[in-house]
Amino acid sequence: MIRHDALDLLPVRHAVPGLLAALGERGTAVLHAPPGTGKTTLVPLALAGLIGDGPERRVLVAEPRRMAVRAAAARMAWLLGQEVGGATGAVGFAVRGERRAGPATRVEVVTTGILLQRLQRDPELAGVDVVLLDECHERHLDADTALAFLVDVRAALRPELGVVAASATSDAEAWARLLTSQEGGGPAPVVRSAGEGHGFAVRHTPPPSGIRPAHGTWVDPALLRHVAATVREALARHEGDVLCFLPGTGEIARTAGLLDGVDAEVLQLHGRAPSAVQDAVLRGAGPGGRRRVVLSTSVAESSLTVPGVRVVVDAGLAREPRMDHARGLGSLATVPVSAAAATQRAGRSGREAPGTVYRCWAEAEESGRARFPAPEIRIADLAGFALRAACWGDPAAEGLALLDPPPAGALAAARSVLVAIGAVDEAGKATGRGVRMARLGLHPRLGRALLDGAAEVGARRAAEVVALLSEEPPREYGDDLAAAWREARRGGDAYGARWRAEVRRLERAAGAAGAEAGAGADPGAGAGGGDDRVAGVVTALAFPERVARAREQGGHLMVSGSGARLGEGSGLRSARWLAVAVADRTARDATARVRLAAVVDEAVARRAAGHLFRAGEEVRWEDGDVVARSVERLGAVELAVRPLGAGADPVLVREALLDGLRREGTGLLRWGREAVELRERLAFLREAVGGAWPDVAEEALVERAEEWLEPELSRAARRADLGRIDAGEALRRLLPWASGEAGRLDELAPERIEVPSGSRIRVAYGEGRPVLAVKLQEMFGLAETPRVAGVPVLVHLLSPAGRPAAVTADLASFWRDGYRAVRAELRGRYPKHPWPEDPSAAAPTRHTSARLRREE
Repeated sequence: MIRHDALDLLPVRHAVPGLLAALGERGTAVLHAPPGTGKTTLVPLALAGLIGDGPERRVLVAEPRRMAVRAAAARMAWLLGQEVGGATGAVGFAVRGERRAGPATRVEVVTTGILLQRLQRDPELAGVDVVLLDECHERHLDADTALAFLVDVRAALRPELGVVAASATSDAEAWARLLTSQEGGGPAPVVRSAGEGHGFAVRHTPPPSGIRPAHGTWVDPALLRHVAATVREALARHEGDVLCFLPGTGEIARTAGLLDGVDAEVLQLHGRAPSAVQDAVLRGAGPGGRRRVVLSTSVAESSLTVPGVRVVVDAGLAREPRMDHARGLGSLATVPVSAAAATQRAGRSGREAPGTVYRCWAEAEESGRARFPAPEIRIADLAGFALRAACWGDPAAEGLALLDPPPAGALAAARSVLVAIGAVDEAGKATGRGVRMARLGLHPRLGRALLDGAAEVGARRAAEVVALLSEEPPREYGDDLAAAWREARRGGDAYGARWRAEVRRLERAAGAAGAEAGAGADPGAGAGGGDDRVAGVVTALAFPERVARAREQGGHLMVSGSGARLGEGSGLRSARWLAVAVADRTARDATARVRLAAVVDEAVARRAAGHLFRAGEEVRWEDGDVVARSVERLGAVELAVRPLGAGADPVLVREALLDGLRREGTGLLRWGREAVELRERLAFLREAVGGAWPDVAEEALVERAEEWLEPELSRAARRADLGRIDAGEALRRLLPWASGEAGRLDELAPERIEVPSGSRIRVAYGEGRPVLAVKLQEMFGLAETPRVAGVPVLVHLLSPAGRPAAVTADLASFWRDGYRAVRAELRGRYPKHPWPEDPSAAAPTRHTSARLRREE
């Protein structure tokens, strides 16, 4: 029996006629329905004709999470008065490893990952009339990809296939532009649902000062204490259940501990929660039941209705994936929740009655939050996306209808992974092996491990290890993958149940893929070796760049170049070689933290990461000199090293010396006084005259080192040889000999200038202009300042003792105005030297007055 009373309470019912009309006329539509309006449960039933007067259709509903799939299917079946699936059930669902649907199923709810697999097996989606992509605003990569594929299917294969994109936020127009309808062109119609439930009041409860910002997966315990206190306050001030949003399972567990003793049932809701807990949360407390506090990750932001909730406490944080593409390491980052997600969370409080949301941040911080969550395509590992695009026939993803294009660097890194595992060729085209991998419903790395591991250790054992890798075991299982494997076999917990179901699925998939490839399907083929060896082999096949060898200074070094550290007390710390299954490295960490790994030996490491093996001469500048070695290496890990003497490749030696010059500069050469002065003269001419005179600045000299340091550079073998190169002699090779200007060096920038006394005084060019330091008496009688290359010399006039007396670039002005003061100051100090009243007319001299009289 259809529960019309419950359906009549859903505000989205008013938008259904417009949605059906838009779909009938244009074939596509965007539904904008705020949280709590019933878009996830009522709309699919209306599209399928199970309620209302619409035509009978078969509808596929795609949700971003398995929990949402189960909850949406259960809710729709309840509204129809039926059970999920079975022979007569009109509503069914499918998640990885489980499907409940029958011949009477008209609405099937699936994860977006399942939808992608079906599209790649059967792009026409035979038997499906309408696809509803729910929660598009969350910008999950699978959802973005599925929508792009559906646009292609409508354009090329099935223009009659209906597509509806449902969003709870205000970005509907962007989706409408992507869903350009085939009938008449132009953006798809946007249908809006006006209802917003019962509304909610917002209260800001910022934490006390001194809270440190989150980084990586670390959250300041002081913030969690504040969140727990806010939950207690909400329980005291309001009726109904409390839904508290926290970034991850660790924060949920710690906050649950802080709430010990509250007069309410504390439930922990996240993707790994046991199904009994999930069902209890979604079922509600029941008449006369205890109040509940539901601590949840973002899984409760959308698609799910948690009955009885009147208050939301929002910690203000969310987790987003991050990817170090160069090292193949992923991590999670704790970030401020976006404004759109905060609105989604707040809406949970007003679904059944007027609600209240406590936001654990200051109201002034609202404007600084991002409007929407970061699209996953911008920040995540793109290997799976790249393989799907290649199998779809668009390796560069240039023709796909995506709101955000994939970053070029991330896509290139993903393609290099796919080439290494044989999933695509060098042009990016999917191989037959790659197509089989794409059908496994696994990350391509894990697909490679399953296919190749099945041949080496047997399909069953490969499936068991890959199932462990596809969903990280609980932390209490430890960091030793082989031990975790044994624990999963024994375990009667929720993880163990999911693991066994996934093992069965993967074993079947491995057999089917092997049969398609023409390989034998014997589950036990090659199954020799104990658990430790098998775990290591399969993990190394999945993550060859994470094979790591112990370092003398402690820790391990992955072949990707990242350091790896194990936790205190880990039994794996003594292992010489490891295959790292789970590790993360935040921007602040110098090394990656190993969460899960397996012991391997060097033979396994060489085989798994064989594409990274290199052998040959390595000559480089290291620690201030040339180091020449014959090296065998696996990526960044050196397997064998032998020093090379004089037999090193001279080309490599020369390049290492040039690298040393680039790093440490031309100070490695021998710079005598003449060389330094020549460089200063050339720098002056470059500035004053320009033209063909060379640039002798440090950067320019290093850049042209190959021009002016030969042939000495090619004869050098080490740092000491560079120190024997006369920089002055080498610099003369840069003079403009071809133009003939080189012969004018001494004319334009002379080393010395003859002054009126007859002395030849050295000119200094190191201050950017020529400087002449000369005793004042030797310049008597000279009215004009000497010039060099047309530039007046800066004259440093010295006392008879050689101490600075005056500086001038205008001798005539000095004789006229400045000399009197100098004469008055120094005449009494140096009475034996001439101090004429008119120096411009006096005879220059290097001698005292007495000697001048004797000479007369």
